[in-house]
Amino acid sequence: MKLVIHDMSEEEWEKISDDYFHWKVLSQRRTIQPCVGCFGCWVKTPGQCVLNDDYANMGSLIHEAEEIVVISKYTYGGFSSYVKNVFDRCIGWLLPYFEVVNGETHHKKRYPEKKAMTFIFRGNGLTEEDKEKARRYVEAVCLNFRGIIKDIRFEECEDEIITKQSESNPIVQSHKVILLNGSVRGNESNSKKFLDRVAKEIEGSVESINLSSYNNHYDKLLEKLSTADRLVLGLPMYVDGIPSALLRLMEKIEKTDIGSGKKIYAVVNMGFYESSQIKNVLSSVKDWSDKCGFEYCGGLAIGAGGMMGSMSTVPSYVKCPAQNVVNGLEAIGMLVNTSQKTDDIYADAFKYPRFLYIKAANAGWHKYAEQYGLKKKDLKKRLG
Repeated sequence: MKLVIHDMSEEEWEKISDDYFHWKVLSQRRTIQPCVGCFGCWVKTPGQCVLNDDYANMGSLIHEAEEIVVISKYTYGGFSSYVKNVFDRCIGWLLPYFEVVNGETHHKKRYPEKKAMTFIFRGNGLTEEDKEKARRYVEAVCLNFRGIIKDIRFEECEDEIITKQSESNPIVQSHKVILLNGSVRGNESNSKKFLDRVAKEIEGSVESINLSSYNNHYDKLLEKLSTADRLVLGLPMYVDGIPSALLRLMEKIEKTDIGSGKKIYAVVNMGFYESSQIKNVLSSVKDWSDKCGFEYCGGLAIGAGGMMGSMSTVPSYVKCPAQNVVNGLEAIGMLVNTSQKTDDIYADAFKYPRFLYIKAANAGWHKYAEQYGLKKKDLKKRLG
């Protein structure tokens, strides 16, 4: 079986569908929910997503595919929100355990194979810089997924003509900060903990919002976002990029007039040890800001996010592993407070070695699985 994943319209797909005769096709005609970051595909039903829709078996589908072709609109240096959603739902193909690959922390393989993958990015007037960003992103995805890049191609297509939709009410920007938690885990997320720490440094009007509270109600959220002059995005890194739910909102914002000139900051965390792996996410936020007429003012990249989320709330954080992270959060908060810019800040665990972090994280998965009646060997289950 060969697999093609695409975000093309039916009319566009009809023009090339004969090239993929007898291939398994995944497109936007299928119902897909965003990954909710529950780790169920690792500790509840190993290898299979717990969400009941057409994409629950993505882990085994990737395993069964002889070859994979991905066709996506070029979106802020990576995939469109639909294609990104498919990849977010694929993590059951991997194991939760960490190992070091090419000097970076990555997930171990559930299956022994490496998949040949072809990536086709579609856009209008893509520059060499755009293409390099896409290559860099694909390389990160394939390193983590243990995929083999067969080819990366760029094709010209007619850009969607974006006519900015105006909000029903006049846009009145106030001297206000909105902290938008882009994690679907809401108040239980590490992203929320980090944003709460940023908020302590900000004076004046501050509103904290969970994206998860506005599922399918983006119009109401856009109305709120239009009132702020500064926006801080808090988010986890999913599959080397922006989570699909937040990415979908960002695509919507690009098409909607919520006021230009907003100052954008980002606080991004991930489970891998090295904060440097977040560079593609921060680059995407900057590209999105430019597309929307906003001003990107810098971001904070946080490695070892799960551990840092807990430790960053400890009152006496000096000389503890979260010291660099809390210093970074305070710095971002003060910059937001004064509407200033910064180069991106990368915060790793302070004096906490990577080998110890990996050992602790891997052991933690066994305890997690025991809550659902699973044994250590069950986590390595292979499907098909």
